[in-house]
Amino acid sequence: MTIIKYPDSRLKQKSSPVEVFDENLAQMLDEMYQIMTQTNGIGLAAIQVGIPLRALIINLHREDGEQYKEDTLEIINPVILKTKGLTTYREGCLSVPGFYEDIERFEEVSIAYQDRHGQEKILQATELLAIAIQHEMDHLEGILFIDKLPLLRRKKFEKELKKIQKEQRDKKSNEIRKTRI
Repeated sequence: MTIIKYPDSRLKQKSSPVEVFDENLAQMLDEMYQIMTQTNGIGLAAIQVGIPLRALIINLHREDGEQYKEDTLEIINPVILKTKGLTTYREGCLSVPGFYEDIERFEEVSIAYQDRHGQEKILQATELLAIAIQHEMDHLEGILFIDKLPLLRRKKFEKELKKIQKEQRDKKSNEIRKTRI
């Protein structure tokens, strides 16, 4: 399991509802947690690892700066019930590494969802948790945070991305040349 990076077209795919709550789902969620924490993320949608299911995980850092597995929210088949207020937050994404932008989101959200066992739950979230939920739920619809940027900022992003991709290609070419010498 690896994180898919923009501009991979799979990130634009809409995810399907989870219908089977079994050991395969539990294993997928556990693997997603490992990948998310290894890459310093606080949220990850299944589609970001190439699995088009309506499943996501979120694990915010505690005050000590650490993430604890028992704090992980496993959110399956989420539906927003209610929203309140607007706020702006500087977001990044594991699928769009190295790029951060201010994105407007709802300040508070209430969602209905299922846990890994299929149990129905309701969650009311504010602050960073509300932001993370909305960000990850967008992934389930094939929407990236960069899709919410105004045109000029989107063009800036595309230009920066091309520069980063060129630098990565150049670095890879140099490494290949070094191994041949």
